[in-house]
Amino acid sequence: MSATSTKETKASKKTTTAKKSTSTAKKKVSATKDSSIEEKLDGLFNLQKIDSEIDRIRIIRGELPIEVEDLEDEIVGLETRTGKIQTEIDEIDQDISNRKIGSKESDAAILKYKERQNNVRNNREFESLSKEIEFQELEIKLNEKRTKEGKIKIDNKKEILAEATDRLNLKKADLTTKKAELDSIISATQKDENKLLKASKEAKKNIEERLVLAYNRLRDNSKNGLAVVELIYGNKRNTGHRDASCGGCFNKIPPQRELDIVTKKKIIICEHCGKILIPSQEELED
Repeated sequence: MSATSTKETKASKKTTTAKKSTSTAKKKVSATKDSSIEEKLDGLFNLQKIDSEIDRIRIIRGELPIEVEDLEDEIVGLETRTGKIQTEIDEIDQDISNRKIGSKESDAAILKYKERQNNVRNNREFESLSKEIEFQELEIKLNEKRTKEGKIKIDNKKEILAEATDRLNLKKADLTTKKAELDSIISATQKDENKLLKASKEAKKNIEERLVLAYNRLRDNSKNGLAVVELIYGNKRNTGHRDASCGGCFNKIPPQRELDIVTKKKIIICEHCGKILIPSQEELED
């Protein structure tokens, strides 16, 4: 064999080896990529399970936290209202007291003016004192009128105050009951919730930030808090095939997309509800 032929054979072997290495490397990269997507989907599903359990615990509390908050706001409003009514009563009461004092001063002034009338020198001075007496008598009558009106206002406001106070006391008693009920539920579930919240935080650390943001956005826009849902299957047809549907909106999933979901080669989003789709765990176990 010639030297040239030997060189060509060696070069050919090197090329073949290089191609095999490249092919192997591509397969490894592909396997790593597929594994990475599968891990992302598994991570998202695990996060969803944790957050769904947190939601379940909060559902147990029901509307109690909102009811407690509403009652607290209503109590503040009633306390403000009763305080304002009491202030108005005190102001009217003070006005009545001032008018009583004013009437006494007017009585004293009338006596003084009458004594001076006995010592007047002329009619002009007498008439001037008479006008002063008449003015003080009008002041007394006005004070009596305003006092009567004030007492009527006080009676009306005291009636309103009594109703508001009764309502306030009922709301306070209701708040005490509901707070005790809420505290009982919280004490029974808080430990589990804190543990799950910590697990949720840790789970998010192992997921890409962009995926976590998308996941949170989906949960915020979902009534039941689901961002990741499993495929669900209908009854078998005559052919033995079962149609796959989205576990969030129940719309049918095309076979090709179903295959992508089941093999976890891609992150597939439901075209209808936007939720992240994963294989049925029950089907995988079967």
